[in-house]
Amino acid sequence: MNNNKYHTIQVFLKPGIKDHKGEKLALLLSKYFSVDSGKIISGKLFVIDYPISPSALALFGIEGLGDAIVNEVLIDEPLSRAGFSSFITIAKLPGVTDDEGLSAQRTLADMVAEPLDTATQHIFTQDIYLIGKQTDERILKEVAAGFLCNNLINHISCGSLKQIWEPYVPEVKLTVDSSVELIDVDIADNELLALSHQKILSLNLEEMLAIKHYYLSDEVQSARTEMDLPLQPTDCELEIIAQTWSEHCKHKEFNAIIDYTDAGTGAHKRIDSLFKSYIKASTDLIKDNLAKKGLHWLVKVFSDNAGIVRINDENMFVWKVETHNSPSAIDPYGGAITGILGNNRDPIGTGIGGAKLLFNTNVLCFGPPSYDKPLLKGQLHPKRIFEGVRKGIEDGGNKSGIPTINGAIIFDDRYSGKPLVYCGTGGVLAKEYLGRPTDAKTISPGDKIISIGGRVGKDGIHGATFSSREIDEHSPQSAVQIGSPIVQKLASDFLEIACKKGLVNTTTDCGAGGLSSAIGELASISNGAEVMLERVPLKYSGLKPWEIFLSESQERMILAVHPEHLEEVLALAVHMDVEASVIGEFKNDGLLTVTYNGATVASLALDFLHDGVPRKHLSAKWPAQKEIKAEIPDDLDHNEILLKLMASDNISSREYVIRQYDHEVKGKTIIKPLMGEQRNAPQDAAVIRVSFDSFEGIAVSNGIQPKFADLDPYNSSAGAFDEAVRQIIAVGGKLPSHDHSKEVFWSVNDNFCVPDSVYHPLNNPDGEKKLAQLVQMCEALYDMSTFFSVPMTSGKDSMKNDFKADGIKISVPPTLLYSAAAKIDDVRKTTTSDFKKYESLIYQVGKTYEEMGGTEFLNLLAVTDTRAPKVRKEQALRTYEKMMQAHDVSLLLSAHDLSDGGLITALTECCFGIGCGAEITLSNPDHVSVEALLYAESHSRFVVSVAKDDQQKFETILGDDAVLLGYVTETPVLKVHDGNKEIICCSVDELFTAWANGLTEQVQ
Repeated sequence: MNNNKYHTIQVFLKPGIKDHKGEKLALLLSKYFSVDSGKIISGKLFVIDYPISPSALALFGIEGLGDAIVNEVLIDEPLSRAGFSSFITIAKLPGVTDDEGLSAQRTLADMVAEPLDTATQHIFTQDIYLIGKQTDERILKEVAAGFLCNNLINHISCGSLKQIWEPYVPEVKLTVDSSVELIDVDIADNELLALSHQKILSLNLEEMLAIKHYYLSDEVQSARTEMDLPLQPTDCELEIIAQTWSEHCKHKEFNAIIDYTDAGTGAHKRIDSLFKSYIKASTDLIKDNLAKKGLHWLVKVFSDNAGIVRINDENMFVWKVETHNSPSAIDPYGGAITGILGNNRDPIGTGIGGAKLLFNTNVLCFGPPSYDKPLLKGQLHPKRIFEGVRKGIEDGGNKSGIPTINGAIIFDDRYSGKPLVYCGTGGVLAKEYLGRPTDAKTISPGDKIISIGGRVGKDGIHGATFSSREIDEHSPQSAVQIGSPIVQKLASDFLEIACKKGLVNTTTDCGAGGLSSAIGELASISNGAEVMLERVPLKYSGLKPWEIFLSESQERMILAVHPEHLEEVLALAVHMDVEASVIGEFKNDGLLTVTYNGATVASLALDFLHDGVPRKHLSAKWPAQKEIKAEIPDDLDHNEILLKLMASDNISSREYVIRQYDHEVKGKTIIKPLMGEQRNAPQDAAVIRVSFDSFEGIAVSNGIQPKFADLDPYNSSAGAFDEAVRQIIAVGGKLPSHDHSKEVFWSVNDNFCVPDSVYHPLNNPDGEKKLAQLVQMCEALYDMSTFFSVPMTSGKDSMKNDFKADGIKISVPPTLLYSAAAKIDDVRKTTTSDFKKYESLIYQVGKTYEEMGGTEFLNLLAVTDTRAPKVRKEQALRTYEKMMQAHDVSLLLSAHDLSDGGLITALTECCFGIGCGAEITLSNPDHVSVEALLYAESHSRFVVSVAKDDQQKFETILGDDAVLLGYVTETPVLKVHDGNKEIICCSVDELFTAWANGLTEQVQ
């Protein structure tokens, strides 16, 4: 192509190389639009806005961007090719970070001798699709917008290759507007509420009145007059207050005073903060009990970006899990990649900072891929959300070089409005830097405020306040941030070195609320801060001062640096290609002050900002419950049921997702998501080595059971906790109290995602019941945590998980995720779930009860039963202690926890490792139904295999808590007998096919 302004380089696969992206687009056009597109090829277009010589351009294209073996490279050629008639190109919109373009710029800078500006984007990328047959432009645009990209972040060009084509270049065109608006808050109550809604402040009337009274108080008016400030709040001040007081940041409902009533028992109590009464109180009690035993591995909880526990004398484990639900509902890819990258920054920004990231996890809740209800205005199809979130997590983790070692995917109709996207990150933090404890955050007046990493744009504005309310068709597009793993990796590497050198006093990340949140929180350490917004690096001009301060543009960290280290820090940043800017200074005046070109745009007292939000008073009522017992048909075909269960959404294989995540980068992952000789047996907990210098490891698990929450919220929470614990017990983990001679740490993140739980007679008439569910879930957290001495170290709540449009509201089920991590003394002694040896004996460990409510079996039959599984703590602890003893003497060849689908699905999964079979005779010492023996999801149970020679030793340890079921067979057939009657005889190959294809066929 001969263009006077830009150069272009097109990169395609050579003929004969399989083009998966092109084939997928052809399949989409055929499946959803009945279009025979002919052959489709895909490629990448690089648009270059650099003055560059023809020889340098050719060298860059052929050697810098192309691969001589698989690619053909076209330089300054038109977008046309013989045999193709139509095209689609997909570019990034203005202001959206183009990682591939930035990486290409760095490659070009490395290849040519001339110095090039790598801070400003000069190379832009586009995805290209050339389509064999002439295709209607409307259909091309629809398939691109629906399946290939997102209109929030992408620009689509499409049409006939006969038309004149010019490359799209994303140029930001904004009128510079540095004005500061004064907001009149001396207005009537209804006008205050209208103001909150109009500006997306997400504050209620009481909170708006608190702001009004603050500004109208004599003390504040006198102080503002003395400082020559306007008496009315500026737009920047109001936005700062709204961000700081948001539900997302302040957790107002978890800190509310709640009057709780149980209508069934008549019990009533007043709860002064769910967080303090249950979550913090449980960890405080555990910490005191551990200290009495001389155990001090709990280092820092709830007061930093992530929890910290001690691994050994040199290192500590830093662990955080958060959600990114609202953005993922609007832009699944952008929401998810920002979720994983944002969560990465929490361990990086804990204590002094500079933790080395070890692994990622993710737990995802979606509407079913087969969802066939009419989509509401603004609602995306669950399949589209699924694929966008999956791709976002893939890019966020893989491109950062962090293994994704563990996760889960849950499907339910009620997640079709708003998905739940839980992202977790664990890291290793040295105990000291140059003799200074790394867990402490210290800032002195005079320390410089340095911003490193990405630049600021309009993306992410109102993220904190937006995520504090329900989603609807009017939700702001600007609330979605776009992550850049490459920029963040550079910043992370820089920070690791700077902190080890002792150049940094404290670090935090720019998450919800951007600079406002990060600096506002750090300012409380020194008791003041001043920020100069004109020094903040921007992606483009035109942002208002308040937008600069509140934007949640990604990849940014804030450092507190002593003036004597400033020069060295900035020099190191230049050396490591990280943009670092001094944007202010910490003070000791009790104020958060923000200026722009010398003019004060915000000045807020820190005590009002952090402590001025009124507490909520809420009511919770749990109605009397009626028991419903399921009527199960007598003529069940258990072979058919088993095949259907293995293919069902919540049980079938996640290999399609797992194989697209890198779970082995860094080379430390011991137990991976799929194991066994054939690498296809699903596992319980993941296990990863801490370092290559020892065999110490960390086991990581997830417990989540929303399907029981409506039936029994207490036991839904208790069951999820038990699930997280038993998965770690299954691989060989130890409870904290098991062996006091070794400090076996546990670190759990609790993540509550619930629908709107505040009662309103019209908008939320069942709010009291929803809040009662939340109370019961917290009660179970306290009971389970303190009983097992397994503490919460960090966590998060997300309180408005509802989608409203067209007069319909879709609310998620109350969902609580426990993400657990525990020390493994020696990773070589861990156990996987898969059967390994023919003729080995198969046992069920733990007892089965007649409790079928909410199980996958009853869901398959579409039958209701209110008797959800209960956790029996004392029995569970006894079972776990015996399992630990069996692990200690290496008796277990395999161990798999029983969960979704019950005993029969666990047995089936155990066979996948070597493609074996099993001969089973049901044991029924507790006289429950055959259906319960097969399909009940009673907690605290395992399927284990033991060598024949070890039968007596194993049975001596386990006693009545284990029953012999049968043995592993070389013939790949699963046979199950009830007494002398054979009730299941299924080929394991057939079961594996159903399991492997169940979800994959729906989402591909």
